[in-house]
Amino acid sequence: MKPRILVAREVFPEVLERLRRHFEVDDNQGDTVLGIEGLKARLADKAGALTAATDPLMAEVISAAPGLKALCNFAVGYNNIDLAACTRAGVMATNTPGVLDDTTADLAWALLMATARRLPAAERWLRNGEWKGWQFIQWLGSDIHHATLGILGMGRIGQTVARRALGFDMKVIYHNRTPLAAEQEAAIRATWVDKESLLRESDFLVLLLPYSPATHHTIGAAELALMKPTAHLINVARGGIVDDEALISALRQRRLSGAGIDVFEGEPKFNPGFLELDNVALSPHIGSSSRATRMAMAMTAADNLIAALSGQRPPNLLNPEVWK
Repeated sequence: MKPRILVAREVFPEVLERLRRHFEVDDNQGDTVLGIEGLKARLADKAGALTAATDPLMAEVISAAPGLKALCNFAVGYNNIDLAACTRAGVMATNTPGVLDDTTADLAWALLMATARRLPAAERWLRNGEWKGWQFIQWLGSDIHHATLGILGMGRIGQTVARRALGFDMKVIYHNRTPLAAEQEAAIRATWVDKESLLRESDFLVLLLPYSPATHHTIGAAELALMKPTAHLINVARGGIVDDEALISALRQRRLSGAGIDVFEGEPKFNPGFLELDNVALSPHIGSSSRATRMAMAMTAADNLIAALSGQRPPNLLNPEVWK
């Protein structure tokens, strides 16, 4: 008898077809947001699940599924999973690192360039019929070439963002708790600086931190006050890393030139103050949203689940203590 699994959100038919060769699949192609109670009900008789970063896999959900052996997120982030509860229950948890680095870096650059050249506001102005003719001093933006790119969180995606800066001849600085190895820094021409220097010196600051209680509001009013009034902030990491209210205040008062935001506190709800600003580029959490990348994420999660439920160590195991 095949193990029973849940696919908690809509995925590509090709992914379901592959999973059905190994498992009895309870899918959610209607893409209903299950929430805690829905997950408890649907996972009660399951051995494993493919889950999204939007699925709250808390201790009470895990304890309601006594036969659960694996939770496989199709995301890099896993702050939706209570990893300690998984480990206590002997449940393997996995994610999908690596497959979305380039696509997320592309989106970071799209937002960076859009806010630098004021594209959202300029497009609205044009669409509203306000363009009456070319003027020399009109829609002046910020140059990207030769500017200073700061990266807070220089992991795989951060390094991918930094490599793209080489083509713009930018100075790249970054801050991590632990600096990169010298050869890694040399490959992307990046220099480690302390956090205060990063904030003060960056013309464009890209946030690429994982979310956790320790990184909540890493960028708040005090940090924004250190940045140049000509600087731009780009967040393609997670909502909650930035104090959105403080950011809106800084943008409204022109204490910061612009921002490109893909993730928000409390999403899909977000602070409506963003909609009142003309110096932001906004997108609805689409950092990894290309068909090829989302397919790769789902297939990687499937690889993890197939391995976990066939007695093999999943390639992207987050809690190796369970395997031991």
